[in-house]
Formats: sequence, C-alpha cells, structure tokens
Amino acid sequence: MRVLTAFVLFVGLFLTGPVALRSEPGVPAQGRTISGTALDPAGGVLPGVIVELRQGERVLQRTTSDATGAWKFANVPAGEVRVRLALAGFVTTEVVLKAGDADPAPLRVVLKVGVASEVVTVTAGAEVVDTQAARIGGVPGGVLGGVVGGLPNAPPPPGSPAAKGVGTGQGGGRGGGSYQPQYMREVQRDTASYAEIVENRFRSVTDHPLSTFSVDVDTASYANVRRFLNEGRIPPADAVRIEELINYFKYDYPAPRGDAPVSITSEVAACPWNPKHRLALVGLRAKPIDTGKTPPRNLTFLLDVSGSMSPPNRLPLVKTAMQMLVDTLRPEDRVGIVVYSGNSGLALKPTTGDKKAIINHAIEELRAGGSTNGASGIQLAYDLATENFVKGGVNRVILATDGDFNVGTTSHADLMRMIEAKRERGIFLSVLGVGESNLKDSTMEMLADKGNGNYSYLDSIQEARRVLIAEAGSTLVTVAKDVKLQIEFNPRFAAAYRLIGYENRILRKEDFNNDRKDAGEMGAGHTVTALYEIVPAGEEIPNGGVDPLKYQQPVDPPARTIATNSTELMNIKVRYKAPDGDASKLLEFPVRENGQRMTANLGFAAAVAEFGLLVRRSDFRGEATWEQVMSLAREHRGKDPDGYRAEFARLADLAAALDTRRRTTSVPHLHR
Repeated sequence: MRVLTAFVLFVGLFLTGPVALRSEPGVPAQGRTISGTALDPAGGVLPGVIVELRQGERVLQRTTSDATGAWKFANVPAGEVRVRLALAGFVTTEVVLKAGDADPAPLRVVLKVGVASEVVTVTAGAEVVDTQAARIGGVPGGVLGGVVGGLPNAPPPPGSPAAKGVGTGQGGGRGGGSYQPQYMREVQRDTASYAEIVENRFRSVTDHPLSTFSVDVDTASYANVRRFLNEGRIPPADAVRIEELINYFKYDYPAPRGDAPVSITSEVAACPWNPKHRLALVGLRAKPIDTGKTPPRNLTFLLDVSGSMSPPNRLPLVKTAMQMLVDTLRPEDRVGIVVYSGNSGLALKPTTGDKKAIINHAIEELRAGGSTNGASGIQLAYDLATENFVKGGVNRVILATDGDFNVGTTSHADLMRMIEAKRERGIFLSVLGVGESNLKDSTMEMLADKGNGNYSYLDSIQEARRVLIAEAGSTLVTVAKDVKLQIEFNPRFAAAYRLIGYENRILRKEDFNNDRKDAGEMGAGHTVTALYEIVPAGEEIPNGGVDPLKYQQPVDPPARTIATNSTELMNIKVRYKAPDGDASKLLEFPVRENGQRMTANLGFAAAVAEFGLLVRRSDFRGEATWEQVMSLAREHRGKDPDGYRAEFARLADLAAALDTRRRTTSVPHLHR
C-alpha cells in the first residue's frame, strides 16, 4: 500500500478559516464533535462514504456519509485523531487533526478519483498542495477547476464561475483562466443520432384489451438528459425515453418470495396531469444477491480507442471507470482487454483480479487515435470471452464507446446475428456510452438489447461509480431473462389506456407466449416500473376517435365480454426464463380499482413521467406543469439514501427555467 503525504483540499479552498482545533477553557475533553462533507473532484457530494474516526491503529467510531455527503462524530477524545474516508473508485483519504479541546470547523474533504487501496494522508490547516505535485486551485462555491490526478472533472453546471470563464487556479489542462467547457466548443457540430420515438397513443380496451411489452432496465436516457440540462440545453425529443427516466430510480417494492426471481407490485390513483384519468403503476423487483455470493466474473473490456474518443469526457473517463471496476475484483475474477480503432487488438490477456496493478497499468497505457472498426473489435472480444468461459459464472463483454462505427464491417444485421448467437451461449453484452457531439445512441441501445445487457450513459465519474460499483450486481448479474409483461384491461372500468414510454419495447400479443421471442433481462435487485394512463369507462377517449364505420352499425350499449361481477381493473401477467433456461414461467397478478392515494412509489414515478412529458413537449402532456412536477417530487421523495431523488428535483427546476426560455426565444436547434 502506497502512502502519500500531502495536505487537504478544504478550508483554505472552501471554508472561511483554518480547521486546526481551537483550545477553549472549560470544554470537556470528551465533548468534541468533528463533522464534515465528502466531495468528488467536481464539487459534488458523495453519499455512502465509509468514514472512520481513528486514534493510532484503533477505530473509535465508524459512520457513513448521508445523501448530502455529510458525516459527524460526537464525544471525540482529546489528542491527535485521524478521520479516514473510503469509497470504491476513489483514493482513501486520511485527515489528521491535531490535539485540542474544542470543535473544529466542519471539514470539506475532496476525494480524488483512483483506487481505494491507495491512501493519501492530509494534514488540516495548511496551504493547499496537490498529492501529485500538479498545482490545483479553486473557485468560490466549491467548483474545482483543473485536472485532478490527471483525470478530467465533470463539466461545470451553467452559471457556475467555471462555466462563465472565471479562472480556476494555475493548474494545467483545463485549469487556466481561459477555460472553455468542451460542450461549448462542440455544440455547433453536433451529429449525435437518436432513434425516432413515435409516442404510444390511447388504445380502446374494446378493440385492444391486451398490452404486451418487454421490460427495459436501461438508464442511458436519464444520464444523457441530465447532461443536456447541465449544459444549459433542452435535449432533443428523441433522446428522452420516459421509461428509462423512470427506471433510473429504485422503488420500494417487496422482494420476491419462494422460487420466483421476480415480484409484482401495482398501484392505481388519479393521474396528476389529467384528473379525469387514472394512473396505474406496474412494478417488478428482481431477487437481490448477496455480494459475497456473486459468481466468478469473466469480464472482457472492449474499449474504443479511435480518434473520436480523445476528448476528456470519453476515453479518459472510460479509463477511470474501468479502473474503478478493477478495484472491486476478487482473485476468482478475470479481466481481459480488447481495444479497437482502425484495427482491433489484445491489450491485456485474461488476468486474475488479484493482479490489479497489472490490469490498471494496461488501462492507463491506452491512447486514442485512428478510425473506428467496431465490428472487428466485438468479434475479438467475444472470441476472448468464449475461450475463458466460466460455467455458472458471469460471462460478459463490456463495450465502452461513443458508438461511432465508421470503418470495417458495419452491417447492423451481421453484428446483430453474431451478438444474438453469443448470448445464446451465455455471453452477454453491456454498453457504456460516452461523449456528445457524435453520440450514436440508437446503435448502442440496439447492441445492448441484442446482447442481453444494459445500456448506460456515463456523463460523469459519479455515474460510472453508480453503474459499475454501487449497482454492479444488477448491472452484471442476470437473474431473469426474456422478461415480458402482458396486461389485460377490463372494459367494465377502462375505456382506453396508454402505456407511457416503452415505444421500442412493444410486442405483439402472440409474442407473450412465444418462448423464441427475445425480451429484456433483469439483474439482481433491479426494479422495473411501467405506468399506464387509463381512461375510465364513460370518459371520452382523447386522440383516439375514429369516423363511424360504413358497413357496421354500433350497438347500444356496445357489445362487450365482461367477467360476471368482476371488480378487477386489469390483470398482470409476467413471463420470464432462468438465466440459463429455455422455457418460460408465468406469474399472474389481478389488480382492483380501490381509489387509493398515491404512495411514494407511484407519486415519484408520476413526477418523473410528467417531467419527461414536458421535456419532450409530448402531445399527451395534458395539464402537466413544472410546478406540479416539483411538488410531486418533494411530497413523494421517500427514501433517498443515495441523493438521486434530490438531484432530480434540482434538474426539474433547471429544466423548467430552460423550457421557459425555449418557449420565449424559439431557438431552432432546441427543437426536434
């Protein structure tokens, strides 16, 4: 273990005075309180940091930073103590506090990105010095400029001093006073592509009683929408996949019971943006897995090192993300690395997880340059994964790219057939998207879908940590595959329905019982949420009327088949297969209309859905307002240990301001 001695990035940078402990007469020796906040290099708070109070080698107290990054120790004894902060994906940091009797000023400790096995010891109350000898300065408000540890910071939010061009110290890279964010330099030549979304319309229950679709656990759209908003732009409508926005968040559904790997939850309440309608939630939760029982992992990193990956928020970010994942490897895990640009090649043969230094060195040596032969790289990566296949283990290729496949065998049909063949052999594909100006979102989503994997977008180091560490079980360990839902609506209570989102996941009703039809996967602990806007019986169907038929006469009352004395609004069916199975199993769950009030699950999901309707300028947004989005998000925030729901409220406030500007200025490039 390497111990570096340096000084802490805090009060001289972020506070108004020194943090050395003050001596005041009459304060009991056991009465000190030490508190602080854990921050990432971009100034964002870090929840979930393990914080220990130490004296010598003894651990006196231990706690975890909350959703705001805050932590506190009470009744701290006199004498010199150390506060150790540790979080996977960041360098472990120890703050030395000298002897004293009074409470020190709250600490604001910046954790550097890196491997947790490295320890940086810092001393309170001294001049700021970087641990790697590169000078780092700061700006008011906690926005840190420059390059920390040779890795880029996330782009500063609009309105921050860095975004306005305020000097951020004397460091190299982006740290000088002439700093201009990458997105400001590239926005005029944006060639990103998104698959067109034709929103689901209201469907008559009489004509279409069944709604069938595949689950979707991708979250790329939310992170990408967040990037757009933080850059001061409303995203294109086709970049907004509402189901991915909703499923970015965890919901408090009960865990599965018995042998079933999936549980079903439902809820019905008034629709916020159309009070005459009902809003129904259908929720699934996959069985969690004990991290100590995670099967051996055979991982193949497939990394795009073409010239388009050179900006700081592409290959440098990917390298950091991969090193964060390496930090979690066990001796029974293996990692191989394949890279591709004009040609593909083996950067690291499969190496066991106890050789982290070797793996990290191979990642660090990667450089961007050349054109993109993605198909060749995928073939080599699958070959490597096949050669080292672990029966009963996690066999997965992790592709990180901006999706710009522009040289070589680029036939999507050929790629899809190869990926589908490999998934049948138990090798799945996950995709990490990066970049912005030439992001090929539609290509990456398609690759992940065909590979039985997840598509995530990395807009920051924090998102990389969420995907690859905090949610590694659900990202990498599949517990149910080919998961499909089929909902049957009762015309006694429902005249029409509209599935919100999932436009590219719709299946024919016959596909539900067809075990040869591919569908989505659920990882350990995953939750999937779907919302239906339901038109009650007797209400007019919006955007769904048709002219009277010429050759058929309507019957009054309309002919219907209704279960005798049925009190059920709808019936939910779920089909799934075991990860290594070929035959599906069926779960069934009837839902009754009982007029209940919203719980935190439906309330928060409704807030996110309404947010998506407004950002998209959806034809179905009804009476949606930004004020209502923020009110729902505040009222139904529920449990928020990671702070993501609090962040959503901030994004909604930002989106509201940008949407107002969009409507008053009508800038062409802000529209689809």
